[in-house]
Amino acid sequence: MVMANREMVVDGIKISDNDDMYVIAEIGQNHEGDVQKCKDLFDAAKAAGAHSVKLQKRDNRSLYTKEYYNQPYNSENAYAATYGAHREMLEFDRDEWIELRDHAKKIGITLFSTAWDYKSADFLEDLDMPAYKIASGDLKTLPQIKYIAKFGKPMFISTGGASIEDVQRVYDEIMPINPNICIMQCTSGYPPTFEELNIRVIETYREKFPEIPIGFSSHDSGIAMAMLGYMCGARVLEKHFTLNRAWKGTDQAFSLEPNGLRRLVRDLQRARAALGDGVKRTYDSEHAPLIKMGKKLCATSDLPAGHTITEADIALKSPGDGIAPYFQDVFVGKTLTKAVADDQPFTFEDIGLTEAAANEALKA
Repeated sequence: MVMANREMVVDGIKISDNDDMYVIAEIGQNHEGDVQKCKDLFDAAKAAGAHSVKLQKRDNRSLYTKEYYNQPYNSENAYAATYGAHREMLEFDRDEWIELRDHAKKIGITLFSTAWDYKSADFLEDLDMPAYKIASGDLKTLPQIKYIAKFGKPMFISTGGASIEDVQRVYDEIMPINPNICIMQCTSGYPPTFEELNIRVIETYREKFPEIPIGFSSHDSGIAMAMLGYMCGARVLEKHFTLNRAWKGTDQAFSLEPNGLRRLVRDLQRARAALGDGVKRTYDSEHAPLIKMGKKLCATSDLPAGHTITEADIALKSPGDGIAPYFQDVFVGKTLTKAVADDQPFTFEDIGLTEAAANEALKA
């Protein structure tokens, strides 16, 4: 269940502002209808550090009009002569889905899917999917979204092409049924231009929907924009994933290959660690470099006991293993209690003060 601090749990993994970005490797249909390729994609996503892999499920004959299903499909990415037959070539049957589900469990990565229609939703629920994705194209398909919401599983809802009114409508309708949702900023270009990513919408969503995690479905090429999404407050990231961008398919060219996904996960984990807690402190690793680079107060010449120190008597020299230069004004005008040789570091004892007394003098 979603808590006040934006928590949700997917297949035992907690998503919150205080956790690493939850990374979804969107395989979609980059598997080319090949079960073994799909398993290989699962393995590579797991090795790269992704938390989950996502497929898409369509019951094509119920999803498309007969005219659309039977229309010629002349794309270079076509697997068949008509659009419907092309789509059927990319679908897995029940036995194949069970094989893929079991493989995901075996290697320890979460498998879930987009449900494009009622029959697909029932099919996936029968397989006990741990979560569901709602595609941007279905944001206005409220009856179907409400139907899936009643399963009570976590839902990732993409908002490509939407108005803020569209997003608010879905939120208002779904939260009373199933508050375990994540709204994802998305631009439905494949890929979109960087000018159209509008990543700061994530900040808008965080303000408007303070009870739920916010995500970023990033269709752009590369890994840099994911970091901006994280900095704006997204804690779920969906990126298209493939083993080879040269494979046939409309999504392959802008998908990440394994090395890209590995670097993305690594950099997002580093970002969380690097942000820290906002408390300024000195780290042990800084001591030696700062001594080497820093400065201390030293005598510019041989100075006898009883000498009154002037600014000209003080040099600022490295390494910084002595009295810090910000104490210079404390020394100027004081009388030396003992002689100090040329180039010798000054000490508080030289002017008859303790360190505590020198610090008090600074405040005076």
